[in-house]
Amino acid sequence: MKFIISLVLVSTLVFLGSAQETPKTDAAKSTNEVVTADNVEWGWLNPSRGDKSPAAGKLWGDRTKNGPAGFLVKFKKGFSSPPHIHNITYRGVVIEGLLHNDDEKAKEQWLPAGSFWVQPAGEAHITAATGEANLAYIEIQEGPYLVKSTTEAFDNGERPLNVDKSNLVWLNASDITWIKDNSGVQTAFLWGSHKEDELNASLIKFPAGFKGEIINNSPNLRAVIIQGSITHQTAKDDKVDVLDAGSYFGAAENSTHKISSEIESIVYVRTNGKFEVASSTPIE
Repeated sequence: MKFIISLVLVSTLVFLGSAQETPKTDAAKSTNEVVTADNVEWGWLNPSRGDKSPAAGKLWGDRTKNGPAGFLVKFKKGFSSPPHIHNITYRGVVIEGLLHNDDEKAKEQWLPAGSFWVQPAGEAHITAATGEANLAYIEIQEGPYLVKSTTEAFDNGERPLNVDKSNLVWLNASDITWIKDNSGVQTAFLWGSHKEDELNASLIKFPAGFKGEIINNSPNLRAVIIQGSITHQTAKDDKVDVLDAGSYFGAAENSTHKISSEIESIVYVRTNGKFEVASSTPIE
């Protein structure tokens, strides 16, 4: 059975974050690569603040240089940043804990794991965390990622977006006719127009007991495990990795990746083309 992500068909839907300025392309093609959660390289998100700064873990790209990148950010319980701005727009998905990201005078809106937010370049805001452990995946389309004073604030025309996980819309075969699948796989669209060859991102939910493949037909597919745990193996490679929340894998064009999950798992997928999820474990 196949769960087919078709950029042409889904372009008529309304996507969360559609009001944001969406990147069109990404010149850096993805390759078959894996970073497990226990092998992430950690440093400080804002080195000038040292241990007062959240920790940052590299998954792909280099946030300190000009270009796209994806990285983890780890916040201590009770962390609250000073008001600040960023020179570039970023998107984030909460992996663990409770995070708040908004204007310093805004009422706290704690986003639980599985939630999504967008922080526009130039807009003053704070970021806070209150969970025992707090982790988020952050993605930028251009770098470097810098933290600047609110005295340099500017309006780039974009607007912030906070989406609690309870407000995500999950679609399956009973919702849209072009999903020919009875494995229980679901998707929630996050951002991007989903036109041919344009970057977009979705959350893919794999049910407990899923076993199958991700077949990548796009030049750029990057995936981050947000919830649960999956086993991953690239076709023609004997190595099998267990990817817990916070792990990453990249998929080269025309590559196949064997996936299985004993528990319900959610994966963030960023791509600029078509891919398929083929299940070998249909659910009656």
